[in-house]
Amino acid sequence: MRVAAVICALALVHPAAASVELRIHYAALQRILAEQMFTQDGRRYVKGAPTAKCNYAYLEHPDLHGESGGRLNVRAKFSGRAALDLFGRCVGLGDSFDVSITAMPYFEKGAIRLRGVIVETKKDSFYIRRVRAALTSTLRTQFAYKVAEDAKKILEEKRGNYTQELSGFQVSGIQATGDALVLTLDFTLAVK
Repeated sequence: MRVAAVICALALVHPAAASVELRIHYAALQRILAEQMFTQDGRRYVKGAPTAKCNYAYLEHPDLHGESGGRLNVRAKFSGRAALDLFGRCVGLGDSFDVSITAMPYFEKGAIRLRGVIVETKKDSFYIRRVRAALTSTLRTQFAYKVAEDAKKILEEKRGNYTQELSGFQVSGIQATGDALVLTLDFTLAVK
């Protein structure tokens, strides 16, 4: 009853719908990424699997922060190999190096995704140029933080003898700042 009274009072004070700002600090976002994407011993395989001896590629140790212009930057360690297994030995290309990935975050179909992905390295070679091109394509299509699912779980969690129902969830704005990813949210939460 007290919750209903507070909600009614808020509706009278501010009857127009207002956006909500959600700040996801990079430390929390790194933990979310670790739980959702870097699930194989702290690695995110972008090619192959942990059992592949000669043909694999993965990222590990991600470090997230914001850049000027609202872009998100992820620094990570890349390790990969594109080789053939000949008599128990891998013959082909491979390397391990640091990458810096910048991208513009946006919201689509319930998830935060990346566009304008740029992958940079301090080293350069034929193999590294191919890795940069593959990572650029892969991150655009494979990266998705399903923020709508998390919001639904959090906001609809059962509390007391009433229920909450989330509808119309949209992210109307998204920006990477120096300390957090800032989302401007629009949604309706019905308490029953």
